[in-house]
This record gives sequence, C-alpha cells and structure tokens, in this order.
Amino acid sequence: MSNSLIIGQYVPGQSIIHRLDPRTKIIIIFFFVFIVFFANSVLSYGVLTAFALASMFTTRIPMYYIIKGLTPVWFLIVFTFLLHLIVTKEGSVLIEFLGFKIYSGALIQGFAISMRFFLLILVTSLLTLTTTPIEITDAIENLLHPLKKIKFPVHELALMMSISLRFIPTLMQETEKISRAQASRGVDFRTGPLKERVKAVVPLLIPLFVSAFKRAEDLAMAMEARGYHGGEGRTKLRELKIEKRDIFIYILFIIVVAGLLFTRNWS
Repeated sequence: MSNSLIIGQYVPGQSIIHRLDPRTKIIIIFFFVFIVFFANSVLSYGVLTAFALASMFTTRIPMYYIIKGLTPVWFLIVFTFLLHLIVTKEGSVLIEFLGFKIYSGALIQGFAISMRFFLLILVTSLLTLTTTPIEITDAIENLLHPLKKIKFPVHELALMMSISLRFIPTLMQETEKISRAQASRGVDFRTGPLKERVKAVVPLLIPLFVSAFKRAEDLAMAMEARGYHGGEGRTKLRELKIEKRDIFIYILFIIVVAGLLFTRNWS
C-alpha cells in the first residue's frame, strides 16, 4: 500500500464498514457533507468528530496509515487556519505582537473552517478505503436509476466516476516517479525564482500527460476486447441488498444528526 495519498485507494477488510451496502455509505457521506456546515459550536463539532473517528476505528485500517495518507492535506488545513488568523479582523484582540493582532473571531473561524475541511476529507476518504470501485459504480448507478427515464447516461457516469477515483493514487505514484527521475537529471522544483520553477514543472507535466493518455487508451482497448458496450443488458454478479447492519447505521446516523441539532447553539 502506498502512503503518499489514501484518496482513491481501497484497503481490503472484513469490518462492518467494509460489509455495509455501498449505497448506505454514499448516502450517509452525502448527508454528512451537508450537515457538517450546520455545526457552529465546540460541542457540535465534537459530535461530528466523534462520529468520524469512530467510523475510522471501526474500519480496522491502521491509524498511522490513514494519518500519513492525509499528509498532503495537512498543509491545506494548516494554511487555511493561518490565513484566517491573518485576514479576519472580528472580535476582541487576543494576542498582539510587533503590530500583528490575532482576533478571537479569526481564531473561531479558522478553527471551524479547518475542522470542516478535515472532517470532509477524512469521511470521504473512508468511502474509497472501504469500498471497491465496482461497488461504487453499482451504488451510484442504482441511486441514479430514476434518471434513466429521461435518457440520462447513468451507467456511463457512474463508471467514469469510479475510474477517476481508481486512478487518483496511480497518477500520484506516476507523478512521484517522474519527479524523482527528473530530479536525478538535475531538475530543481523547489528552489530558484518562481519563473524558473514554473519552467521546471513542464518536464514533469508532459510525461505525466503522455502516461495518463496511454493508460486511458490501454483501458479502452481492454474494455473493448472484453465486449463492453455500455450498461444496456448487463447483469450483476452481486445484487445490492440492504441488511440489518445498514439499518443500524442509518439509525446511528440519525442520532448523530439529532445530537448535532441539539448542540449546535451551545457555545
């Protein structure tokens, strides 16, 4: 398993999260993304964080693997927090140093936005970590099935989304491999003037695009060789079915939503 980025990777397992119906996971994550913006107090963020961390531990995926896989995201989270400390000028002054002031409103807003960002990334990452691309495709196609009545290409859209998720870690690994190869040839991506660093990225992007198009062509040829012609008339090896554990998770999530609504106005 590569630890450079966990988004798009699948880790096999037998946890209750792995065995949930993929539609259950997609629906819960969809509503979680929606309700996370309703949190406006420490307690409400605590409820959401407890749910996200409990889900993470339930997957039985090593915690160090998830944390290290989120390393590229930590920079954005910290940057978002610091940006609010610099830009926001609301509330009372908490710290003043060499003419620079940190306001209480900046601290609160920075914490809120950073926590939302972290929770969204963590929960959406758990979807790909515990669900295969085929299960995601079947779930999306099933959920969007009513759109077929208006001739919407549901199967093709679901397949495109699952392939995109599947190739995120592959492209990241390819980028890392190409950057190391270019660095061994003397290309410097980190030092020098901005103009020179932008020019140094070109030798990285060109082979990356060539590799991506080649992979797409190989995938298209493989699908054509196997007789793929879209979703019409296709059958499924495993039918999706809602079971007792899915109902239990729905009830648990409803309790979390109720707890959020109950605590959102508490300071």
